[in-house]
Parts: sequence; C-alpha cells; structure tokens
Amino acid sequence: MKLISIYTSSFKGLSKESWMLALVMLINRSGSMVLPFLGVYMTSQLGFDIKSSGVVLSFFGVGSVLGSWLGGQITDKIGEYRVQSLSLLLSVPLFCMIPFFKTEVGLAGIILAQSTISEAFRPANSVAITKYARPENITRAFSLNRMAVNLGFSIGPALGGILSGISYEFLFFSNALGALLAGLMYIWFFSKRNKLAAGKKKKFTGKIVEKENSPYKDGKFILYCIFCMLFSVCFFQLLNTLTIFYKDTAKLSQESIGFILGYSGFLIVLLEMGFVQIAEKYFSLALTLLLGTFICGFAYGMLAFDHSMITLIISMTLLCIGEIWVLPFMSTITALRSGNNNKGAYMGLNGIAFSISFIITPYLGTLIAENYGFSKLWIGTGVACTLIAIAFYFIIPWLLAEKKSDKKSL
Repeated sequence: MKLISIYTSSFKGLSKESWMLALVMLINRSGSMVLPFLGVYMTSQLGFDIKSSGVVLSFFGVGSVLGSWLGGQITDKIGEYRVQSLSLLLSVPLFCMIPFFKTEVGLAGIILAQSTISEAFRPANSVAITKYARPENITRAFSLNRMAVNLGFSIGPALGGILSGISYEFLFFSNALGALLAGLMYIWFFSKRNKLAAGKKKKFTGKIVEKENSPYKDGKFILYCIFCMLFSVCFFQLLNTLTIFYKDTAKLSQESIGFILGYSGFLIVLLEMGFVQIAEKYFSLALTLLLGTFICGFAYGMLAFDHSMITLIISMTLLCIGEIWVLPFMSTITALRSGNNNKGAYMGLNGIAFSISFIITPYLGTLIAENYGFSKLWIGTGVACTLIAIAFYFIIPWLLAEKKSDKKSL
C-alpha cells in the first residue's frame, strides 16, 4: 500500500497542460517504430553491410544536431507553439518519402532532412514543459513527458516488429500518421492557450528585460553538455547497435526484438514517476546522475559475458532504471542553469549534445563491433559510463552552485 501511495502521489500537482503535452508525445511516439529498425531494415532489406548502415544512421545524428540548434534558436524568437506545430506537421510528408529512397546516398539525404525537422521539436517541447509546470514540479513534468515517450516507444517497436515482418513500408507510414495526429491534437489544445499567454506577455513589455548570456559562452554548461554527449554515445546504442547485436549475436527474431524494446517502455512507464520521486526526496542531483550512469554502464557490460534471454531481460531492466535516474534530471539541470529568456537556446544546446551522439554512436558502435566484436564494445561501454558517472558527481554541484538562489524563479 505504501508503494501504491508513493506512486499515485508522484502524479499530484501536475498541470493540465503538462498532461496534454504528455498525451501529444504519446500519440507521436506510438508511431515511432522506424528508428530502432532502420539498422535491421538496411542490412536485411536493402542489403547494406553493417558499416554502411552505421554511416547512414549517422546522418540522423547530423540532422538532430541541425534540428536542435535551429529549434533552440527560433523557439526564443517565435515561441515554442509555432515550432512544435510546424515540426510535427512537416514531418508527415518526409516520413512518407523514406521508402522511395533505396541507395545509401538517397537514404542518408532523406533521413537528414526528416531528422532536422523532427528534432527541432525537442527544445521547443522542453521549453513548453518548463512554461506550464509549477517550479517544484519541473523534474516530474519532464518525467511525465518521458513516460509518455516510453509508453509510445513500447507500443511502437512491439507493433513495428510485427509489421516489419510483413512490410517495412508500414513502419514509415505509421510514423507519418502518428506525427499528423499529434500535430492536430497539439494545435487544437494549445492554440487558445498560446494566444492567452501571448496577451499576458504584452502587458509586461514596459518592463526592462535583463540581457542573459548565450549558452555558447557558458563554459561550465558546455563542459556539462560534453559529458551529456559522452553518456549519450554509450546509452543510445539502444537504438541501433543493440538491436543489431540482438539479431546477429543473440539470434533473436524481429518480433522478439520488438517485444524486448516494448518491455523496456512499459517498465519505464511503471517505474519512472516513483523512482524520480525517490531520487528527489533522498538523493542530490549529483548522486542521482552518478547512480543512473553507473547502472547503465553495468547493464551494457554484462552483455559481454552472456546473451541468453534472461540476461538480455535483466540487462534491459537495469538499463531502464539507469535511464530513469539520468535523462529527466539532465533536463532539470539545464532548466536550472538557464535564465528566463534563453531557455530555448539552453535546451537547444543540450539537445545538440544528445544529437551529436546520434552521429557518433551508429558509426563508432558498428565499427568496434565489426572489427573487435560485441564483447569488447560492451566492456568499453561499461568502463566509459563508470568514468562519466564520476565526472557528473563533481561537475553538477560546481555547475549549479551559483544558480541555487535562482531556483524559485523558474
């Protein structure tokens, strides 16, 4: 009963807008069944070798960098409402075009364009979360949004594993449908609220707006983002290298891969809000990221020694727990470091840190796996995560020391 009480209390105090942002994300991500299967699609359907598929997947990362930068810049200029609306609606035709490109160059080009547009959504969405959440609920608002992402991610790959066994084209058109439904729902709910917020903002135009520094001149934050990027290089093998490992080394079917990924999403939905509340109550931000990053490294490292189904499930379980104690708190730290008028730029730069990993991870992971084997890849990932965890523990207090007094202004 106590556990149930903790779980239910973790949802209290969240605004209607926070819930709707999460619902929009759920609809969008329920159609997100393409990315985990792109590597398998290229190797099994188009006949690409592992290295070539890694190069093509890296263009998703290039687009993510461009999209994160572009989204962060224009969000501070035209507002998060317009950026999110345009990103969702423009993604629809681009998803539909992907199946028509069969060559490495063509596929890389369309993935670059699609990811640029889609990833512009992220910094704008993060700004919207901080805009509509109460100051004391920011981390839980981010967690609710991530919970929606993972619920959608659990539905998408499970369905994607089934549909890809019939035709990969179903995956691309399902993504387009998810983006369209999410865009229409977002516009329907937030159009009026955005106008009201804009009207309130005009009333304060007579006030002096304090000029705030660019995140690109914030040395402490840039260092923090570098370690976020290094963690992401390790963690986001989940989206490409790990699925290739499941198929080629663990000999899992596409359906089994989809169900393991689906299990991870449902597990995060069940655990995230409760685990976030525990971390907020008992741990510092530095300790939370230390534990979460180390657990992720351990989850990958154990794959070097066994790849039976029970080991794969335990590893995925630990990876989910580690993820819960890292990703939402990274966003909170970014929000705490930023000012009132440059949140989009800060969220954009932090998004770029993640996006760079989408360039590095597919190529580096597949290169190491092909030349040295998956066992060395997983051991190296475990060691790297341990070192990153220690770095986080010392960097975060240093980063936030001068911002503690500003926390109430968020």
